[in-house]
Parts: sequence; C-alpha cells; structure tokens
Amino acid sequence: MSIYQKRLKQLQLYLNEQKLDFAIVTQPKNIFYYSGFNSEPYERFMAVVIDLQKSEEYLFVPALDYEAASEHSYVKNIIPISDDENPYEKLKSVIQVNNQIVGLEIKEITLYQQEQLKNVFPHFNYQDIGRFIANQRMLKTPAERTKVLHAVTIIEKVLADGLKKIEKGMTELDLVSEFDYLMRKFGADGPSFSTTVLSGAKSSLPHGHPDQNKLQKGDFLLIDMGVVADGYCSDITRTFVLGEPTTKQKNIYEIVRQATLSGVSTARAGIPIGSIDKAARRVIQEAGYGQYFNNRVGHGLGIDVHEEPSIHEKNDRLVEKGLLFTVEPGIYIPGFGGVRIEEDVYINEEGTAEILTSFPTALQVIDRF
Repeated sequence: MSIYQKRLKQLQLYLNEQKLDFAIVTQPKNIFYYSGFNSEPYERFMAVVIDLQKSEEYLFVPALDYEAASEHSYVKNIIPISDDENPYEKLKSVIQVNNQIVGLEIKEITLYQQEQLKNVFPHFNYQDIGRFIANQRMLKTPAERTKVLHAVTIIEKVLADGLKKIEKGMTELDLVSEFDYLMRKFGADGPSFSTTVLSGAKSSLPHGHPDQNKLQKGDFLLIDMGVVADGYCSDITRTFVLGEPTTKQKNIYEIVRQATLSGVSTARAGIPIGSIDKAARRVIQEAGYGQYFNNRVGHGLGIDVHEEPSIHEKNDRLVEKGLLFTVEPGIYIPGFGGVRIEEDVYINEEGTAEILTSFPTALQVIDRF
C-alpha cells in the first residue's frame, strides 16, 4: 500500500465515522499530502474530492497542470478545468450532492468558495475536516523525517557557505541575496519562508524584515531561514556577533543556548507538549529576562514551515512518536538586540528526541569587522 493510499484510507475511515459521503480538500499542501501532486494553483480551483458513495477519489486541476498531475498524482481520476469553464459546475457534473453534508477544511475555504458551492449544490452544508487533516499530518513517518533532514542538510550548507561571504559594507539584504542564491545552488526548490537577516538593534524584532541596514562591528547578527526540498521544509536560526562580543552579549547568548538545550532535552513521548516550552522558558525567566521572551517556543514542521503542534506552555496534548517541531527560545531587548537559537527536533520510534539540526550552537564570532 502506497503512503498516499494509506493516508486516503485513514481520511475515508474518518469520513465514514462522521457519516460524511463527500470531502473536498482544497488547500494545496493537503492536496500534495494525499495525492503526491505539488502545485500552487493561485486563483484557479484545485481539489482532491472523495466520493464515498462511488468509492472514488478525483483530482481537479487547472488544465495547464494536467500533464504534471498525470505524472505525479497517486489519484488517477484527474479532471482538468480550462480557464473558460466554471470549476464548480464541473464539480457538480462529477459528483452528486443532494441533501448531504460535505467535509471541508473550514480554515482554508474562502467565503467566495463557499458561496460558489451553495450555488451549484442548493442544499449544501458542511462539516470541518481540517482538524483531522492537521492531526494526521502532524505525525510524521520515518520517511518524512528523512525528507525534512534532507532540507535541514541543505540549509546548513547554505548557512556555512553564506557566512564566508560576509564582509564590511554589506547590508542585510546583500546577505539575504547570497543565502537565497546558495539555496538553489545546493539543490533546494526555494526558501521555505522569506529569509531573515537582522543586525544590531533590529535583531530584537522576532519577525523583523531585512533592509539596507549595514552590518556593523559589535552587532548581533540573527539569521533565520529554511528551504523546501522534495516538498518538505527546514527552519533554522542562529545568532552571531560581528567582532568581539561584550560581556552582556555573551551572557545573553549563553542563557538562550541553555534554554534551547533545556527545551530539547525535555522533549520525549508521553509528556505534555507544554512542558517543552516551560523548560526552555524557565531558564530565561530564572536569569531575569522573562519579560523579553513573550512568544511560544516552537511549532510543527513538515510540508509547511508552520504546522501543528503549537509548542506553547498551555498545550496539554501529549508528545507522541512522529512529532516533528522546532525549539527556538529567544531574548529580545528593544534598542539592544536579540538572540534566538533554533533546533529542529523529531520524536523517533523509541519516543526520544532526535535533533535534526547539527550546525554548532556555541557562540561564533564573525571576525572580519
């Protein structure tokens, strides 16, 4: 049984339990998860449709993607939709929904899509299946772990080579350009999110944007980036100092490093997910910097760079084998700068935490300043 068949069977069992005869999956990454076809349709309609009444699955794709879908999709009932066709009328011609409740990902479906479905299915109603899909995707197989590890290996090569490009007069955006070029050079499909390079006081912004700010001696340099490779993402953050670090910089850095270690070493099957956040956060709080760390400690990682579970202190769901997530505590002091160190972690078949990232976490100084 292929992995896609297995995933679809699990979804079909859930639909049966919920007494749903139909499901329409429209989120592109979920379509990839169930079919193996990875594409971004933009404004065009694309969906995996499960019809339990006929025991059939369909893949609706824009006509321009038909050839690629035929090559890559496990679902072989492929319905192309040309640009001059109404995709919802096409959907109606294939499946017959009469007084039925349809399974939809309600976090993903737009109001426009809902209105179009109502237009073609007069008695249309829906039930959320998005939570089930998110939970299904949350538990990664060893094969998925290997794909994430491949993406991690690429981004660590990018980071190591990119650091060699740093020189006086370079801006944050200059360094972003170097990293993005290296991602392609080393075989990535592209970045998994916008590459972040923040220097000096700007490094205190957890979601700051790189600009023409020049790298200066004495700055923290925070680099957060990842790649997509073979459909799976990596995500790594490391913080450096340009030139000789001050005592305060070294102290803050070491606190964050110990917090990251504490979060990772706590992770194992059977404990509440929130315990990982609490372990990392406790190190920062006891060092007197709790007010400068006000976000969750991590997030799930896989086909999307942000997936379930959310690694926050109030999450009482238990850690399970197959979870793959980040641990990335930080200290962000306005006007001074910030430090974040991020590891990618997999809970393996023994229920223990395996760190997929291997780039050193000891403080590194960029001495060309």
